[in-house]
Amino acid sequence: MKPEIGKILYATDLSKNSAQAFLYAMDLAEKYSAQIHILHIVEPMPSGVKPYLELQYPDFDFRNEVKKIAAELNSKLNSFCESVISGDPECTLKVESIDVHEGYPASEIIEKAKKIKCDLIVLGTHGKGIIKQTLLGSVAERVLHRTNIPLLVVPLPENEAEITEYDF
Repeated sequence: MKPEIGKILYATDLSKNSAQAFLYAMDLAEKYSAQIHILHIVEPMPSGVKPYLELQYPDFDFRNEVKKIAAELNSKLNSFCESVISGDPECTLKVESIDVHEGYPASEIIEKAKKIKCDLIVLGTHGKGIIKQTLLGSVAERVLHRTNIPLLVVPLPENEAEITEYDF
């Protein structure tokens, strides 16, 4: 039986490779007439950092920073669709939601995937150092071992010319 893909969760860490993974998510969304849900997780601040920031920057509000990231993601989506996927006028329409919040990435990705009942999780990964050929990124590996939802992990291209300038 051929799998049905109606909802794709695209988790981004906003690195240079994340745009490469988004291209895969967009391609699959087009082929399957699926909707994409974009998720970015901001890791919690260590307990001692928040009081320090509040003392040094009285106007600092972490919730406002998260809202700014969400607005920036929306802007990057529009820019990306205009520049990179210029042949698809419905590019932004394939994106059902953009969600940015605080938490631990692997846990939040799995929780969001369950909540929206997604059919596929797409994320990019980048190896670090000598072991990059043998290990997935830590978030990708944690998601892989803790979910039964199909997962597409897009590695960083070997040729840096294939990496877009977008961190989406």
